[in-house]
Amino acid sequence: MTIVETVLPRMRTKHVTLALTALALGGFAIGTTEFVTMGLLPEIAKGIGQDIPTTGHIISAYALGVVVGAPVIVSIGAHLPKRELAIGLVLALGFGNAITALASGYWPVMIARFLAGLPHGAYFGVASLIAASLVAPEFRGRAVSSVMLGLSVATVVGVPASTVLGQNLGWRSAYWLVLGITILTAVAIWLFVPHSPGNHEASVRRELSALKRPQVLYAVATGMIGFGGIFAMYSYIAPTITDVTQLASTFVWVFLFAYGLGSVIGTWLAGRLADWDVQKSVLGGFIAMAVVLALFVVVASYVVPALLLVFLVGAVGSVIALCLQIRLMHAAGDAQMLGAALNHSALNVANGLGALLGSIVIGAGYGYRAPSAVGVGLALGGLAIFGASIWHQHRHTEDHSPSSLDREPQFV
Repeated sequence: MTIVETVLPRMRTKHVTLALTALALGGFAIGTTEFVTMGLLPEIAKGIGQDIPTTGHIISAYALGVVVGAPVIVSIGAHLPKRELAIGLVLALGFGNAITALASGYWPVMIARFLAGLPHGAYFGVASLIAASLVAPEFRGRAVSSVMLGLSVATVVGVPASTVLGQNLGWRSAYWLVLGITILTAVAIWLFVPHSPGNHEASVRRELSALKRPQVLYAVATGMIGFGGIFAMYSYIAPTITDVTQLASTFVWVFLFAYGLGSVIGTWLAGRLADWDVQKSVLGGFIAMAVVLALFVVVASYVVPALLLVFLVGAVGSVIALCLQIRLMHAAGDAQMLGAALNHSALNVANGLGALLGSIVIGAGYGYRAPSAVGVGLALGGLAIFGASIWHQHRHTEDHSPSSLDREPQFV
């Protein structure tokens, strides 16, 4: 019997809303810690005695933690009670941020960011599964988007606020703030998310068997390459605003707010698009992303157009991320939690790849517009891979028919 069958009949709309809000608060903590590093990159660089391109590698370290942690933690913990697993993961996130705040020097901060990234993907995996289990099938895209909305709201509220906090009280204060949010999240999940027993049929072998599915691998590769376009640009948004747009560093939060506002609207829209047509939404998203990044290369020196395009990057990126997550949850068969977690592994490979390629072109002397140009190529690469997945789906219907991707997975 599924969680939907055992929990949903007992839960009123208000209780579902409180549960989804508690889970979204964890997304808020994750979004704040992931993206505030980009907003405080100049301050962190100064604090650890490195230049900005080198300090950008700590973004890649966090991303590597997500990539490693998501499949490992989900595979090992798939049989555990989901509420308790979510609480443990969000507290682990808080621990990683406390270590970051205490770390001193380049390598200690690198290691601390890696540790902070470990629970990221696994949390979204279990939180997405819980969210989908609490609503009727036709609303599951919107339920998952509610969890992701916490991450988007973080880019509107958490990241700008913690960036200002870090600029005025020292960059470490931003990570202490995240620790406080994780503790609040753990309490909220305990109070409002219903307990559900672990799935005793789950095993490491069954979860990892999802990696044998071609459509899972295609979707992961799509996110790894295509989403790198966003991070190539956004990882260096602070120095781009000061060096190219030629605004004071105190205006960086305005652009972070614009990106976050776009993310919130994009996530809200993505839930509805996912319930409509995941495939078309991903295709349209990558086309739009390539166009927006290309325009940013051209108009980055103009305040209003640059601000508008940063907003659009946030909106389109959220649509792509959420729709890829829903596709992975469907394609993963009985390993939906791993499918949801793998999306965040893929997006954080993209995070690391985008930041790395951005640092290379900046270090080569091409300036801070160049990462966005790299981003155009990465977005088109993601589009090509996703197109190949659609071709493969139609050519191999005997193994992965459209019905196998479109069927309602059992959220257990």
